[in-house]
Amino acid sequence: MKVTAVDTCVLTVPTPKPMALQYPQHKLVVAQIDTDQGIRGLGYSLVFGGGGAEAVHAYVERLKPALIGEDPTYVEYLWEKMFRVDMGMKKQGAAAYALSALDIGLWDATGKAFGKPLFKLWGAVRHRIPCYGSGGWAKYTLDDLVREAEKYAAQGCRYYKMKIHDPDPKINRARVEAVKRAVGPDVRLMVDVNQRLDVLGNQRQAAELEHLDLVWYEEPVLADDLKACEEVAKSIRIPVATGENNYTRYEFRELIERNAARYLMPDVCRANGFSETLKIGHLAAAHGVAVSPHVVHEISLHVVGALQNGFLVEYMDWAPPDLFEEQPECRGGRFRIPDRPGHGMALARGAIEKYRT
Repeated sequence: MKVTAVDTCVLTVPTPKPMALQYPQHKLVVAQIDTDQGIRGLGYSLVFGGGGAEAVHAYVERLKPALIGEDPTYVEYLWEKMFRVDMGMKKQGAAAYALSALDIGLWDATGKAFGKPLFKLWGAVRHRIPCYGSGGWAKYTLDDLVREAEKYAAQGCRYYKMKIHDPDPKINRARVEAVKRAVGPDVRLMVDVNQRLDVLGNQRQAAELEHLDLVWYEEPVLADDLKACEEVAKSIRIPVATGENNYTRYEFRELIERNAARYLMPDVCRANGFSETLKIGHLAAAHGVAVSPHVVHEISLHVVGALQNGFLVEYMDWAPPDLFEEQPECRGGRFRIPDRPGHGMALARGAIEKYRT
């Protein structure tokens, strides 16, 4: 089997409410990999908020020639080939998003070629994956916040994550406490700083939240500053989670060696695809660190399903209902991984024509 073509595009997709209060749209950089046996692999990278999607698309175009004429089932070889196309370009940011889209498409084609869902191809651990409801954006009113948390709880989610973006730590504490009262003792909470504070600011904020038995305290400092993340993790009494804005196993190795996080959150659309995310996951397993991938739960399910140290997927209702043919359904706070070959996702008929930028 050989790759004959790679068709690419950028889709601009509106978000549902209440997320639209914070992000009215996202962009999806799509790569469809065609083969001489009629198998098509679907790859995509979700660019949150849309910023930089055109740069990602341009670099996908740069990497495409590395795949033409190659056997798509030689995924590791092709990953290395793409990773080394431009040795002067670190595979972070836009370049990593681009490689991710193509790697995801290659794995989808490989799963279809062998007739297996990816988590089984990689060595399955489980087929039902627990999730946490995610949102709680800064622009939500308190009513918006509580309603969203209750919506996820009604679907059986036993975890909910919200943002803490107010400059006043006591206001953030009050919002978290309000959600906790609303969802009750059966739902545990996580909070997300989104890189907004320095070390001292995080120490002050975490002290306001220690009594709430939070699952984790997410991305406290700039993702580039691994030393500061280490300092926060070692000085607060809430476990730290981070990794959505880290890109390679080498960055994650340093996070692990520094004991800078108890939960790692690679994003398969950013961390150079499934191939690198699995390496990150196995590296974390060797150090007793849990992995909970960032967003795109519909394909991240396969990663958690293949990792002994996989914890939760992030359930964020980000996609319009007519973008994909079928989405996994949350029941009782869990997703059943689709048994369809590959990653199991397909764009709906007409989606490209409707949402193409």
